[in-house]
Amino acid sequence: MADPRLTTSFYPADTSEPVLDMTVGDLLRACARDAGEATALVELTPPGSPSLSGAGSTERSWTYRELLEEAERCAHWLLERFAPGDRITVWAPNIPEWVILQWGAGLAGLVLVTANPALRADELRYVLAQSRSAGLFHTEQWRGTDMTAIAGEATSGIDRELRVFCFADWEVSVRGWNGARGALPDVDPGDPAQIQYTSGTTGTPKGALLHHRGLVTNARYYGVRAKFADGGTLVSAMPLFHTGGCGMAVLGCAHMRGRYGLLQIFDPELALRAVENLRATVFTGVPTMLIAMLSHPALAEIDTGGLAVVVSGGASVPPELVRRVERTFGCRFTTVYGQTELSPVVSQTSLDDEDTDKAETVGRPLWNVEVKIADVRTNEPVPVGEEGEICARGYQQMLEYFDMPDATAETVDADGWLHTGDLGTMDDRGYMRITGRLKDMIIRGGENIYPREIEEVLFDHPRVLDAAVVGIPDERYGEVVVAVVRAEHADDPPTAQELRAHCRARLAPHKTPIAWYLTDEWPLTGSGKIRKFHVADVVRDGGYAALPASPARTGAG
Repeated sequence: MADPRLTTSFYPADTSEPVLDMTVGDLLRACARDAGEATALVELTPPGSPSLSGAGSTERSWTYRELLEEAERCAHWLLERFAPGDRITVWAPNIPEWVILQWGAGLAGLVLVTANPALRADELRYVLAQSRSAGLFHTEQWRGTDMTAIAGEATSGIDRELRVFCFADWEVSVRGWNGARGALPDVDPGDPAQIQYTSGTTGTPKGALLHHRGLVTNARYYGVRAKFADGGTLVSAMPLFHTGGCGMAVLGCAHMRGRYGLLQIFDPELALRAVENLRATVFTGVPTMLIAMLSHPALAEIDTGGLAVVVSGGASVPPELVRRVERTFGCRFTTVYGQTELSPVVSQTSLDDEDTDKAETVGRPLWNVEVKIADVRTNEPVPVGEEGEICARGYQQMLEYFDMPDATAETVDADGWLHTGDLGTMDDRGYMRITGRLKDMIIRGGENIYPREIEEVLFDHPRVLDAAVVGIPDERYGEVVVAVVRAEHADDPPTAQELRAHCRARLAPHKTPIAWYLTDEWPLTGSGKIRKFHVADVVRDGGYAALPASPARTGAG
């Protein structure tokens, strides 16, 4: 029987799949029981890279049985130094010991606080202080940065005991530990598992306190919707400090009893070679990663024929990118939409969706979550097809912003709805489109303009690799629209004239950017999103080169 059609933009919870009453530790134990000899984790580093954890090799792998053994040893080691419920911060790039620490903390009942390895001393000190962490785990160095020195500086202002541990000592201190092993504590699925800090692109970063049940269940749901094959191989460079890495990749791969190829960093050729060498069936990455892989000259000589599914999200996924990925890799594409505060996936396209739905929507909500598109004034669901704020309510919601009751109350209303700050629409089948961010909205002379719509038009231009559209203050209109693009060929960029004509053919005049700029790289958040506020700052400061007005002459863009 066909699904009933919606008349308002409210999608009730689909309860046909169970909410899993499991902890992170329960999941790993089940993997070791069901697939103990299967390869669970493979370390993938750039050729010649030294170990960041004191290991003798960077070509290591673990079976599920070995991973559980290491995680249990780690849990006991942790419990000699911390108590269940304590928070410990991990500040490091993608290394296998990060994953082992995640599993070990889950088994020990500790709360893992994840920190971007790009943070500097003041930023790290804020995370440590705000989360009231009892421990800090860090690498000795990363990308030329002395992380030990930064850790020392960050912890110098903490006015309580805080144990600091360097991953370079892991091989001896943790892997070599042979202390007494008592019973591990009972951990409830509703207990806190992680604190994930928001990107902090505006205001003070907030720590979303996530629980075991939400993270474990959500990771399974997204794998079911994507039809991950049991025992497959997932390759990912998503940062572990982000839910896309430690949630979707680590836990999602465990649900399919699969092999997780952990890329230490994202490098397009490294990622492509990993897909080929491991015969990966699944690749997960944000759009900027996929664009770089599709544009890499080595792609033509690399066999990616094993890929069945590519998963992307975390930022706007242009429709043409979906088509290019499926066409180039011979795979199927699934787009996820979510938010850290929701553990993180809310909705997702299906592999069997029509091409238009896969390319132009973020699918329908996953199981056991209610979603509405709310009128920003009344908070009531808007009619089908109208724009409003995306709100969600269900099992996967964060417990709170840690120790921030006012911020929590601003985000989760009295009826339990979590307000995402994202704008979107819902059709009568429940398929959603993301139209922008409330805070990204450009108001030009009283007209509301959403950058995402313009960016998708620009992405369709054959000479544009990707684009960012921002608003710049203007005395007459309040704000005006400008665009910064990365060209398909940096030495032969498109002209402002041809991009203006391309936009005018598909957009209203007031949405067409009045100025055009060129860049060869973006300022990115740790999860791969373009920092729009930083792009706008660079535009205002004159930091980008203007595109040529036309092939024959130069002038104002």
